[in-house]
Amino acid sequence: MSTSTRGRLRLRILLRPRGTRAQLVVALLCGLLGFALVTQVHNSTSATSRRTARPEDLVRILDDLSSRSDRLRAEIDTLRATRDRLASGQDSGSAALAETQRRATVLGILAGTIPASGPGITITVRDPQSTVRADALLGAVEELRDAGAEALQLSGVGGPAVRLVASTALLDAPGGGVLAGSTRLRPPYRLLAIGDPATLRAAMRIPGGVVDTVAASPGADATITVSNATSVAALQALPRPRYARPAGAS
Repeated sequence: MSTSTRGRLRLRILLRPRGTRAQLVVALLCGLLGFALVTQVHNSTSATSRRTARPEDLVRILDDLSSRSDRLRAEIDTLRATRDRLASGQDSGSAALAETQRRATVLGILAGTIPASGPGITITVRDPQSTVRADALLGAVEELRDAGAEALQLSGVGGPAVRLVASTALLDAPGGGVLAGSTRLRPPYRLLAIGDPATLRAAMRIPGGVVDTVAASPGADATITVSNATSVAALQALPRPRYARPAGAS
């Protein structure tokens, strides 16, 4: 090997980047600092948005949280009263039967296997240019559930009304419209929700929420109608389990 070749080889070895322990520690610290800065900016942005919100919007958010707390307290009181009746041994047979029937009705409504009616709201989404995507409707469904909606139904053009339960998927349909489960729907959409009308309506009209999201789509808008007699008649068929069996069954 010539002298010039050996010199170039040594120079290449000297110039090759080497990661020392100190450099790795510095890189880790830089990464942690960057993460902390991003988190701080995010928190500052959220705090700023709350500070700049209108007083009536903050009141609606507070009312929503208070309503959720009241519903949970009422459910706790109901469960405690049922527990006390069953534990007292007085007319425990009829109390157990009544509780079983009540729970079956509640679970039937939540699972979508029986129709439901009661106070609620109807959200009508007009979308002549088919610019509203499925995620906007999914956001409406999630907000309604968070606000205490007990039964939901979505309808549109091109298919029957669909009962919305936990397993119902909302996807963009090829060529426009949405797929609610296996049913294809086209606008205008009508989303029915049974629950406290004031709370549900406030949840839809929170700044940056569902109404504003729909209005941001070209040509689209959403209107809310309050009713004391909202009817959710669409039913959801329960799938038969292929593998699951009650524990202890043969």
